[in-house]
Amino acid sequence: MNHINSENIDSLERWAITREAILGAVQQVMGDVPGRNRAHPPAWSVIDETAFTGYTRYRITYESEPDSSTSAFLCLPDGIGPDQPAAGVLCLHPTNHDHGYEDVVGLSGRPNRSYASELAERGFVTIAPSYPLMASYQPDIDTLGYVSGTMKAIWDNSRALDLLDSLNEVVSGSYGAIGHSLGGHNSVYSAVFDDRIQATVSNCGLDSYLDYKDGNIQGWSQKRYMPRIGTYGSLNDIPFDFHDLISALAPRACLVSAPVDDDNFKWRSAAAVVEAARMVYRLHNAEENIRIIHPECAHDFPVQIRQTCYDFLAQHVGSHDG
Repeated sequence: MNHINSENIDSLERWAITREAILGAVQQVMGDVPGRNRAHPPAWSVIDETAFTGYTRYRITYESEPDSSTSAFLCLPDGIGPDQPAAGVLCLHPTNHDHGYEDVVGLSGRPNRSYASELAERGFVTIAPSYPLMASYQPDIDTLGYVSGTMKAIWDNSRALDLLDSLNEVVSGSYGAIGHSLGGHNSVYSAVFDDRIQATVSNCGLDSYLDYKDGNIQGWSQKRYMPRIGTYGSLNDIPFDFHDLISALAPRACLVSAPVDDDNFKWRSAAAVVEAARMVYRLHNAEENIRIIHPECAHDFPVQIRQTCYDFLAQHVGSHDG
């Protein structure tokens, strides 16, 4: 499973070969990235809109593929336009079986989750898609040809960026991605397969599969995630791990927030993941682009940590108000 070591990663050329092998291994588990035509942005429509101080929030649906529409929130800051476009951020929600994507715009009632709204207040255009097979978003992924909810989410998220690319109020082609918990690893997965994501923030989103719940991989093998990951006889047989995924982001920016009291993902394991990936960033002369922090909190996203993450995004993808 350990693709990354000093013996096989001694040049960017050799790393490129290893990276392709990692992407192939990921697709063995998640299923292939769809080969659908993306020449045109998805059709989308507004369901409702609400004006706030500094931005307007639109509840939308967009056609993520011909037979599947995805609900999302699109937040547009005031004062942006073709002559003054804003940077965009993909905001991926945590697990919430009742509210789903509403969590990140303050509609679930849960504290410390409204990062799509807060980033819009800071001048970013944000888009927050629903995660498949959660809350009201229940696509028939079998009929659509997916073997995992994870790959359906990756595709939906890329189509959300296609939508942003089509808006003249947005700086196209370079985005951030941020998420807590489910949204944290969803951000990493999406960035691996979409290099328009130039800065990735994962809060409480990962540790090694070997360490997750002391080796109980069942949570990862649900249909909404990756059913195939539960078919390996040994955890060591899983053909990739998070150090592979983070390394595949290099030299793009990545911030991992791994709280010391998180009871879901182990902070020491997350630290080992980042340390293993650091080797590849060093090879790219981009070690400053990978960072890990260890807040003194539980499985949460408190305000001080969110501000650190927002500053990281502003540093690497910018914002309307700087």
